[in-house]
Amino acid sequence: MTSQPRLPDPSPSVGRLYVGTSGFAYPGWVPRFYAPGKASRKPLVAYAARLPAVELHNTFFRRPNQQQITKWLGETGPDFRFCPKAQRATSWNAWTEADPSASIRWLTDALAGFGGRLGCVLLSLRGTTERDDAALKRVLSAWPTDIPLALELLHPSWACDAVHDAASAHGATLVATDLVGRDEPELRPGPVVYVRLRREAYTPDDLERWAGRLTSMVRAGMDAYAFFRHDEDGTMALNAEWLLRRVNALVG
Repeated sequence: MTSQPRLPDPSPSVGRLYVGTSGFAYPGWVPRFYAPGKASRKPLVAYAARLPAVELHNTFFRRPNQQQITKWLGETGPDFRFCPKAQRATSWNAWTEADPSASIRWLTDALAGFGGRLGCVLLSLRGTTERDDAALKRVLSAWPTDIPLALELLHPSWACDAVHDAASAHGATLVATDLVGRDEPELRPGPVVYVRLRREAYTPDDLERWAGRLTSMVRAGMDAYAFFRHDEDGTMALNAEWLLRRVNALVG
């Protein structure tokens, strides 16, 4: 079991920031983020020693089995959180099926194996998928209440109070996705805050601004998840580590 990066002490009035990257097993992160040798052979162990959460990208292509989940749990400490991206067929079919219950259950029955180490399940729609209130209601109604859900609804038509209120009423969180060519997204907290930082580069001023925005959420008692996109050399992982340190310092 690995050591954990420091998180703020739990408090009724202060939340926690779980920050990381989309995925962790990138050989190109050696030597910028991972040291050569042992760290490159057990990347999750090395990753979890520096960051408190990961957004699992490989789960988009294949639903993990319990053996794989048990391995991931064993390579991380008890405070580490996993946010698996929902398998692509479920992500897409759930919005077109008259009754998505079976598809969602197929996914969530497996992901329940993370237990209390599950941060959120990320269910992401294509950016071309426009607002459909009936489909949203079907998905939210079929989603089990004990599996935290983060919905990434990228088309601008979804950005309204009615969608946020519907998600919150079912215990789901709307994802704030920071994309090239768009203004920084509004943070619409649900049970938690969930941010995806998807730009190809972040300046020091960008990082400082995001630190301030996330600090305000954590100070307000919200747990916040923030994930940078993966890159080729580990710069985004270093950005995540900086953001964790900065928010912890600002929260005190």
